[in-house]
Amino acid sequence: MIFRRSQRKASRVVSDVMPDHSGESYSAFVRRQFRKSTFGMISVWIVASISAVALLADFLANDKPLAASHQNTVIFPVFKQYAVDLGWAEWGKEYVTIDWKELDYDWAVFPLVPYAPGTTDKTLISLKDRAPSGHHWLGTDGIGRDVLAGLIHGSRYALAIGIVAMSIALSIGILLGAVAGFFGGIVDIVISRMIEVVITFPTFFLIITIVAMLEQGSIELLMMLIGLTGWTPIARFMRGEVLRVRNLDYVSAATALGFSTPRVIFRHVMPNAIAPVLIYAAFGVVSAILFESALSFLGFGVPPTVVTWGSVLYKARESTYSWWLAVFPGLMIFITVSAFNFIGDALRDATDPRLRS
Repeated sequence: MIFRRSQRKASRVVSDVMPDHSGESYSAFVRRQFRKSTFGMISVWIVASISAVALLADFLANDKPLAASHQNTVIFPVFKQYAVDLGWAEWGKEYVTIDWKELDYDWAVFPLVPYAPGTTDKTLISLKDRAPSGHHWLGTDGIGRDVLAGLIHGSRYALAIGIVAMSIALSIGILLGAVAGFFGGIVDIVISRMIEVVITFPTFFLIITIVAMLEQGSIELLMMLIGLTGWTPIARFMRGEVLRVRNLDYVSAATALGFSTPRVIFRHVMPNAIAPVLIYAAFGVVSAILFESALSFLGFGVPPTVVTWGSVLYKARESTYSWWLAVFPGLMIFITVSAFNFIGDALRDATDPRLRS
């Protein structure tokens, strides 16, 4: 009797310390495991902050006021610029070539950083003037463009290149890998040989060659090239996952019930094989950001009028004493790359099936 009472008490203590998660879904299990990673959660907040800065870049760094009163008329230049870019409105003649800081306002509210990435400060003459100061918190480049404004707007290009390029690579890699793993035979041989051929090309030098052959590079071209050359590891990983999943009982049952091949692949095989592959996306975004930064640093990336983190680093080559041109964009690249790497590591650990057994 005493033994049973002690056993019940011990079981209650264990249940209080180790709650029962046997009935939770796989997604809930992954979220719970991911939240255990301190660096992973911190990295999520870092990426969310960088994404917010990218979305609000025009409201954080701009040479136009957010709101102003000019000639007894209240105007919202930043919002008006969006309408003009979309073709919904046009600037009046008095605003077409105006210097927004020279206007005689009744009142005006400027962004936190009152410079656009392409705005040049012509009052700066010496190297000391271009160094970080109260007017330019992170300094300017050789032609007087504010570094902080460039980093804020450059976050858009960094995330856009990483996400779009990785989306292209994921689309190609997941589709070809699923087809190769499911059908096998000659289909698998052809796709596997295609993967091996693409892998043999040195990706970085291939992109440099293509960009150098064109008169002018562009963000869209970089996205496409990085995506079209980065799908091979995803395809190989997806092929291995599909080879594992296709022999499971529920796939055999779906085939025996007469479901069409596309339905079996897209409704039963891919959803159960794609989760580990998506973890690679976090590391793929890192590769794309580093690719763009390296290409821009070498002068083969975006056009000179587009300011990215890599293009700011490129300006540091022209002025070796302007330490701020190397430190601040390099720090942004390091923080962003590290955050995505920690997220990828946390996701890989959270999806480990051994933790659930």
